[in-house]
Amino acid sequence: MCRLSRPGPAVPAFLFLAAVAPATAAPAAPRGTARLKAAALAGDWKQVQALGPEALPGLARLYSASSSTSERATIASVFYNLGVESQEAKRALMADVHTPDQALRLQVQWALGRVSSDPDVIDALLENMRHDPVPLFRDKAACALAHDQIHLSPAQKTRLLEGLVDALGEEEPQVRRVAALALRILTGQSKGFDPAGAPAARSAAVGEWKRWLADYRANQ
Repeated sequence: MCRLSRPGPAVPAFLFLAAVAPATAAPAAPRGTARLKAAALAGDWKQVQALGPEALPGLARLYSASSSTSERATIASVFYNLGVESQEAKRALMADVHTPDQALRLQVQWALGRVSSDPDVIDALLENMRHDPVPLFRDKAACALAHDQIHLSPAQKTRLLEGLVDALGEEEPQVRRVAALALRILTGQSKGFDPAGAPAARSAAVGEWKRWLADYRANQ
């Protein structure tokens, strides 16, 4: 899982928020829009960061307006690196969460959890991990679930863990494998689950996971 290169180091959200212009600043001029577009299409997230969080809606509009999958993939990588919650970014990215374009799909799956903690983001990634016909997309959706859900509340994390435990029962061995690996990354535990093990042994280990989940929920 996560064998392909990932976007560069992500900037902490507070650094982006610190770049807000003073309250007395005038609205962005057309020149600022041109600067945003140039930085976004170059993948220069530091230049986008310097524009402040008011740039996020414009960045989402640029994403949605582009007919180029490569441009959208680059802008998605900018969202990833900024790591700031944005409903506009989420809506734009969700439009491509099932795209067949490989480069764009991977960037979107990685970026979504860094712009939103909404349940439909978790559900879309779980759906891709469990049922997408392309093994690479399943693998990278699991990668995103394990590493990139940075804004989750305890209840939202519980929803994610429940989905991963449920996926241990899938017929596809690869899905069981990546779900088990994501659980190990998130919890440090395996409960003895072997994705290639006998059905009875897998069922017993899933029972252990479900008991663990019950305790986990009770302590949230």
